[in-house]
Amino acid sequence: MFQIMMTLLIYMILVIPIGIYLYHVAAKQKTFADPVFDRIDNLIYRVCRINRESMNWKVYALNLIMTNAVMILIGYVVLRAQGLLMLNPNGIGAMEPTLSYNTIISFMTNTNLQHYSGESGLSYLSQVAVIIFMMFTSAATGYSACMAFCRGLSGRPMGNFYEDMVRNTTRILIPLSFIVGLILIWQGTPQNFQTNFTVHTLEGKWQDIATGPIAALESIKHVGTNGGGFLGANSSTPLENPTIITNLAELYSMMILPGACVIAFGHMIADRRRGTGKKTVFGSQGRTVFAAMAIIFLIGIVVCYTAEKAGNPILAGVGLNQSMGSYEGKEVRFGIAQSALFTTTTTSFTTGTVNNMHDTLTPLGGMVPLLHMMLNCVFGGKGVGLMNMIMYVILAVFLCGLMIGRTPEYLGKKIEGKEMKLVAICLIVHPLLILGFSALAVATPGGLAGITNPGFHGLTQVLYEYGSSAANNGSGFEGLADNTAFWNITAGLAMYFGRFPAIIIQLAIAGSILAKRRVNETIGTLRTDNVIFTLILVFIVYIFAALTFFPALALGPVAEHLTNWFPL
Repeated sequence: MFQIMMTLLIYMILVIPIGIYLYHVAAKQKTFADPVFDRIDNLIYRVCRINRESMNWKVYALNLIMTNAVMILIGYVVLRAQGLLMLNPNGIGAMEPTLSYNTIISFMTNTNLQHYSGESGLSYLSQVAVIIFMMFTSAATGYSACMAFCRGLSGRPMGNFYEDMVRNTTRILIPLSFIVGLILIWQGTPQNFQTNFTVHTLEGKWQDIATGPIAALESIKHVGTNGGGFLGANSSTPLENPTIITNLAELYSMMILPGACVIAFGHMIADRRRGTGKKTVFGSQGRTVFAAMAIIFLIGIVVCYTAEKAGNPILAGVGLNQSMGSYEGKEVRFGIAQSALFTTTTTSFTTGTVNNMHDTLTPLGGMVPLLHMMLNCVFGGKGVGLMNMIMYVILAVFLCGLMIGRTPEYLGKKIEGKEMKLVAICLIVHPLLILGFSALAVATPGGLAGITNPGFHGLTQVLYEYGSSAANNGSGFEGLADNTAFWNITAGLAMYFGRFPAIIIQLAIAGSILAKRRVNETIGTLRTDNVIFTLILVFIVYIFAALTFFPALALGPVAEHLTNWFPL
């Protein structure tokens, strides 16, 4: 636990200055990097003919959807034709149609769920021009939507989508990815375009060693909370994650921007409410949201670490020593602590990268990442997690207003029927996708054919697949035989409808609140920036999860845990 605490302490030191920098970028305030990036951005604006005029929420959402649709089409064509194109020294053929559909939707929605193995399924051109390219654009899309959402809540114009995409890519994603990439190369991660080579192992057998632009993909994979690995084994392989230094670098790089978004949000709200004078580190509203996310995150880490440290009673029953904990599926060089922290982080920050096999986690240890993807607001992906948590904030304000008989208010604006209908739809879509597709999978031959484990664990695998897809996470239990038409198509639908409808609804909510007149605070106004509201928010999130997901969890990981520890 000391190791975990020290890791998180260093994270808190890093996230604050990054959050302030993000705020300055989003609010177009002066930064130290402006002399360089202003010239680059202005050149891009001229070449692409970007007029930089502010858009309303409808125009912003329309341009976001259309831009992503064009990239989906181009990426699909490249995957289907990769066997005929350049940068294919390993002679990899075209990707199958339903798998191409699943892959392109996965990476455009920032999910990066992989029903293929990268070293055998993609050419170098596909890895660079499709996978790495979309890791940048999908991350920039989510963060652009988040900053437009925050501007709307703070009373500012929502901005221009194309300008946001350019600034977020040049000033945030590329510099951070470059730094992380250098760290990975320093520690031994390959970065080249060479053909795979074969070696003679110590066991006397022959083994193919994959190579390629691995460091470039790994850096944006974590910085952009993407998660798809260059190799099938993802960050559990030494080629992607060779040392404890790279493990920490990958942890911090996937945590830094989602946490920093909350700080940027706090400063943006503080500026509009109190002017541009002295502000706290987080901003009072940002502090409340960050604290609620942190509480849920820490509870998840404690449960996951404790469950893995307790070991597997079934293995203990057949004479295998479990005093060190459950090491099945884990890298010895990382151990229980770093594996539990990585597992909780990658599903809380919806990155999807893994440094251990989630399918081998203990039932309660596996329930933590599954639950956090179901919540989809524990920091979440780059920007999207904050937007999802604000939905719960508005719900909490509404419920508290009902209890005291007052019209709910948030950030000086009244929350009325229109906003609550949109919030309700936004919150209902996520469990509907997970539970609806899971029910379809266990009730149809195509779904049942992919389930390789019987009983409770098999249901958990199905819930995890669709939970990861709907939350745009991308990690998997990997026990499913999921590269079939059924799983490719249904998971692709879950990823698409888990991403874009929520963003559109949230932009509509921000636009509606922006158009409202500000009301003065009174003695009866509910404060949303204190400890009491933080605790209310945490309880609202858990209560919503219990009402929607507990029956499914009870039939999956909870039942598996009880049968393991208390057999009949």
